[in-house]
Amino acid sequence: MRNTSGSIVPGSPLRASTTTCAAVCAAVMLQALPAAAAWPERPIRMIVPQAIGSSTDNVARIVATELAREIGQQIVVDNRPGGALQLGLELTVQAPADGYTIAYAPIGALAIAPHLMAKPPVNAVRDLGPVAQTVTGHQVILAGQKTPFMNLQDVIVYAKKNPGKLFNASSSNGSPGHIGFELFKSMTGINVVHVPYKGGAAALVDLMGGQVQLMMEGLNSATPHVKAGRVRGLAVTGPKRSPLFPDIPTVVEAGVPDYVVTVWHGVVAPVKTPRAAIKVLNAMVNKAITSPEGSRRILALGSEPHPGTPEEFWKLVRSDRERWGEVIRRAGAKID
Repeated sequence: MRNTSGSIVPGSPLRASTTTCAAVCAAVMLQALPAAAAWPERPIRMIVPQAIGSSTDNVARIVATELAREIGQQIVVDNRPGGALQLGLELTVQAPADGYTIAYAPIGALAIAPHLMAKPPVNAVRDLGPVAQTVTGHQVILAGQKTPFMNLQDVIVYAKKNPGKLFNASSSNGSPGHIGFELFKSMTGINVVHVPYKGGAAALVDLMGGQVQLMMEGLNSATPHVKAGRVRGLAVTGPKRSPLFPDIPTVVEAGVPDYVVTVWHGVVAPVKTPRAAIKVLNAMVNKAITSPEGSRRILALGSEPHPGTPEEFWKLVRSDRERWGEVIRRAGAKID
């Protein structure tokens, strides 16, 4: 490859059933496409609106690899970070609606970032069409090893005594780590300065180097650094502890009642992409993420495969856009 909430467990009857159905549906849909089109007859471009090494990119590359195997064509990953996660979506909207351009979009791009902008360039529910949700997952609040913070209460106590003296990194403006930390600040009444980066990898480097003290990041990119002791995991944001880190408490357990944040990713396409191509892509994405190898690799990163229909995915997008819009208005968060 060139570079420019229920889970399905490998080997389970549910996974096998889902995979079989996906294969049959895909075969039927391929037969339904016009013979002259022979879709897909060339590589498919997958735009990722975040940098290489980010939480989104890590999972996107697993999905791309498995999807290429299932669909029989190369999936070319095209990282386009910038614009508070909207640049990649804008390029997707502008692409021909022929099934050969799709985007791998996280919750930040579809449901969060637009509320932080005065004039978002893309209206996801109007300008894009759903293909499939791929995963759900947690985030984790991290502290650098050079800090004295051993738990979340240490952070809260220090920040209240020293307003504006701590810095929290995020992978980008409008990312789940950005707005998730804004919600955390709002609920705890602390003043911590947000520092956006162009990708989670760069932010993690500065967290390890001591240039920033805190960060909220997806488990899939943070896990290797936590396990290696390069950063300290203080709390996970989901409703329960992560199997990868059973000793790390949830934010609720760490003393912030009612704080629960989950994240998700999915595949979208230009809104006028042929319905037959969407149905094939949906079936193949579901098969890719529930395949033994795809599921194993996704679970190893701390995310969970989440197959479903385009309609189910778009219902989630709409409901989370409403939820996060209200959170952002109450928190007073904005692009900085």
